[in-house]
Amino acid sequence: MSNERKTENIVRDALTKNGYYGSVSVLVEEQKSNIEDVKSLMKSASKSGGTGIGAPEFIISSPYAPDFLIVIECKANVKDHKSSSIDAILNGALIDEVEDVKIKRVKRFAVDGVFHYAKALSKKFNVIAIGISGETKKQALLDTYLWPKGGDKPKVLCSKDGASLNGIISWTDYIEHATFDPTVQKLRFDELMDFASELHDFMRDHAKLTESEKPLVVSGTLIALRNNAFAASYNVQTPAQLQKDWMRVIKEEISAASIPQAKKDNMAQPYSSIGVHPELGKASKAYPKGALFELIDRLNSKVWPFISVYHDFDVVGQFYGEFLKYTGGDKKALGIVLTPRHVTELFALLANANKTSKVLDICAGTGGFLISAMHRMFKSATTEAERTAIKSSGLVGVEQQPNMFALAASNMILRGDGKANLYQGSCFDDAIAKAIKAHQCDIGMVNPPYSQSDSDLHELRFVKHMLDCLKEKGVGIAIVPMSCALNADSLRAEILKEHTLEAVMSMPDQLFYPVGTVTCIMIFTAHIPHHVSNRKTWFGYWKNDGFVKTKNKGRIDQNLTWESIRNRWVEAFRNREVHPGESVMMHVDAEMEWCAEAYMDTDYALIQQQTYEAAVRDYAIYRMLGQTNSSNLEESDVVEVIGDDK
Repeated sequence: MSNERKTENIVRDALTKNGYYGSVSVLVEEQKSNIEDVKSLMKSASKSGGTGIGAPEFIISSPYAPDFLIVIECKANVKDHKSSSIDAILNGALIDEVEDVKIKRVKRFAVDGVFHYAKALSKKFNVIAIGISGETKKQALLDTYLWPKGGDKPKVLCSKDGASLNGIISWTDYIEHATFDPTVQKLRFDELMDFASELHDFMRDHAKLTESEKPLVVSGTLIALRNNAFAASYNVQTPAQLQKDWMRVIKEEISAASIPQAKKDNMAQPYSSIGVHPELGKASKAYPKGALFELIDRLNSKVWPFISVYHDFDVVGQFYGEFLKYTGGDKKALGIVLTPRHVTELFALLANANKTSKVLDICAGTGGFLISAMHRMFKSATTEAERTAIKSSGLVGVEQQPNMFALAASNMILRGDGKANLYQGSCFDDAIAKAIKAHQCDIGMVNPPYSQSDSDLHELRFVKHMLDCLKEKGVGIAIVPMSCALNADSLRAEILKEHTLEAVMSMPDQLFYPVGTVTCIMIFTAHIPHHVSNRKTWFGYWKNDGFVKTKNKGRIDQNLTWESIRNRWVEAFRNREVHPGESVMMHVDAEMEWCAEAYMDTDYALIQQQTYEAAVRDYAIYRMLGQTNSSNLEESDVVEVIGDDK
């Protein structure tokens, strides 16, 4: 007779081999769970129907990824591996089929049974569902699926490169593969931003933190949680002790970095006021362990699991951007326009960053460009020595504002290194300029401060300085207001005198929503004069990135189309492809417009009478008022429709 215990032993052996048993970070439970949410969801999940308790063979969890479960269902006979209904279920059908048939199916087959449990558990967890059958390791069949939290159907779980998973692998590998599933990634990001909003309210109402202190608490706490002793002991300290220990651990983590003492002081100084903040170190009726404990505990459970997996994600920057939404002042007062994550990722691809690259950002902000570049560079690294070289010498950044410098430095600390090459001060300072030139960077990325009234701090001044700091033939990429591409400026002539304008891409009008700056991306080759290269410049019309504006969440990739759009954009740029209405090649100089709209062919046969009339009306209003008031057409649309003889 078949013996299911043998199948379970195969699983136990595989779990043992992969370090599950005896691990302090992974919990393996059999038949039942002590996790309250699991117990609640399993109360009526019996495979026999009715209200019986569901009992999978194995339930695996970890506090370091609390939104994930691995559920394993075993069957002894390989004939009972999965039913003929599974393919239809994967396509979204038959989930709610006739109940008596369903009961027979989920009781008999391993995969059908694990789907039954996964559906129930997916109300609160991302479930990695494994069905295994067979009494010997040699004959055993195993299939692995992912049922995303809140999803209506499972999907086959593959590795990040799309390969099938063979056998049982480590918890870390399962989570890594599952978390890079687009559905799960979007879900976790949405939850993180919802949490950021909640955290902002808590900081305002209970911790009484200023706007500048809020992101510092986030970054400082994440640094402190890197310390295992602090992470294990913060919940047993008094509020006053915890505040002192929080500051002590941050200083220790900064001190442990192999960087000059002056930089350590610059990194630690912004946290000092929080270390003595009167509201954080005392208990209250609502929070007897203190507001700081509550902040640490929430960040430990909600954010640390995220940052430990998504290494290319600027978590600190995302929180900073989320907190900016609630400030009472002008978000552009200091030219602060944080770069969206998908744009920093796009820069790394356009620059073709790899393991040998050295990347410079002279306006580093929270470090978003450097983080995306580092992630891209890691993809081509094959040894630990190469990864160490990337972190220690491949990333160079400058940030003037002390608080922002601390945030950028904390971001690099959270990723293991890179902080030694961060400079605090003005990128135009002679000593800093000399220091960053010595790094011989071959890639530059910059999102300069916008709307500075001082002509010495014009956006193009930053672009030129970034290019000047690169080695010869380096690639410089900047995202700047569209006015830099449209208005003749002496700075454009200065740039082209020494550098080549390779490409300009017109970006979505609401890319920086809620800030209303319309932007373009410019790409240059450093230290090759534009007239010497005598190359045509490639212009792209990249107005649709697939992101949509949603209530409370800003612009999001709601339909998961960004990756395909991004890949098409990058391929078109690299191959200098020309497509009507999308891209064009043109010889330009400093006096000409640097945008696709000025040179692309328009198919006038597609223009309707009402569109033409609206364009003329809007352009007339624009000329009278200096701006377009239409909510339907932008200035670029007006120019395109009316043509050159406007």
